[in-house]
Amino acid sequence: MISALFLMNSKGEVLISRIYRDDISRGVANAFRLEVVSAKESRSPVKLIGSTSFLYIKTGGLYLVGVTRQNVNAGMVFELLHQLVEIFKSYFDVVNEESVRNNFVLVYELLDEILDFGYPQNCSFDALKLCITQGQGKLKSMDKMKQEKLSKITIQATGITPWRTPDIKHKKNEIYIDVIESVNLLMSAEGNVLRADVTGQVMMKCYLSGMPECKFGMNDKMLMDKEKGTTSQAPPSAPKRRGNGVEIDDITFHQCVRLGKFDSDRTISFVPPDGEFELMKYRSTEHINLPFKVIPMVKEMGRTRIECSVTVKSNFNSKMFGTNVKVLIPTPKNTAVCKIVVAAGKAKYIPEQDAIVWRIRRFPGDTEFTLRAEVDLVASVNLDKKAWSRPPISMEFQVTMFTASGFHVRFLKVIEKSNYTPIKWVRYLTKAGTYQNRI
Repeated sequence: MISALFLMNSKGEVLISRIYRDDISRGVANAFRLEVVSAKESRSPVKLIGSTSFLYIKTGGLYLVGVTRQNVNAGMVFELLHQLVEIFKSYFDVVNEESVRNNFVLVYELLDEILDFGYPQNCSFDALKLCITQGQGKLKSMDKMKQEKLSKITIQATGITPWRTPDIKHKKNEIYIDVIESVNLLMSAEGNVLRADVTGQVMMKCYLSGMPECKFGMNDKMLMDKEKGTTSQAPPSAPKRRGNGVEIDDITFHQCVRLGKFDSDRTISFVPPDGEFELMKYRSTEHINLPFKVIPMVKEMGRTRIECSVTVKSNFNSKMFGTNVKVLIPTPKNTAVCKIVVAAGKAKYIPEQDAIVWRIRRFPGDTEFTLRAEVDLVASVNLDKKAWSRPPISMEFQVTMFTASGFHVRFLKVIEKSNYTPIKWVRYLTKAGTYQNRI
């Protein structure tokens, strides 16, 4: 894994350094400062200087840099760096130079607990907070610690479920499931879909007593076809149909999920951590339900005027509605005046963005609204002036109880030796990722 870890400010000064192996010295930080921090044009998150590789991320004006001279798994290093940011946030909320300087002792303690000889050992918030606390809860001497707390720390750090202890109790047993999807779209001016995909995540909040065994069911097409026995019956040339199943391309699970069970029979079984966590992330590229359709008509009337008509239609059920809908309609840089008429919401020309911003707080399903605008341009005598490049129309929105991929939760079973019946809540939310329509 890594040989050293540095936390550096925006000037390249080292705030925190931890050397894990003898093949790296603290002096390599100067090479990073000269080659990356000082070189503003550097864009790659991986920098090779001589035989030393620097893998880094930037957050809050800080550089988190992993250094190695081996052929390491780059994805694992970046995952570690992002996990470090989340762990630091859980301890001191904001990660910046001031917070790191004020908590440098805590940061060193965390790094010693998280990494051993450059290998990640423990990135679980719950396990770390048992042995590394702050303020009044600081463990000052071993004599003051109760024996049962010592054993609790040991079991959680070395047991088969380090993310959960068996003595958790709640007055009310509840579990919340949030399916959050971001839909990305690039549509041509002719109305053809050039790119469409959905990235989703299943967030859970678990307030369950004891050590519950959970089994999560989703409408995975592969599993549903297997249950119906249709996988072998469909001919290879048959057209693909979504039916009730969603085709998932990529899945990433929380460490609590038993991957062996999923590989064998597509079953998602796990012992959940207490509190909020991300159960899984997924991506889908087939049969995307686009929540909004944009129909633009832009005509350039000579050099001094543009007529614009943009119709936005919602493609979801009339019982649903979109919220915080924002449509960004680009205009040329030499725009002087915009006369705008809208059927719903409010629209305004914003010169700083070179765009008309149309906002609709509540957009009902199965409805369409139209914006019409006359754009007066400042006449230019510069014959070398480039023609307007026509940037795409972009959208922002949120639609509750709707999923663009068709993903839905089929069931969630909770088994615990005390046989309690938990209260279960499920919510769906689709929002815009990069949602663009060329004009």
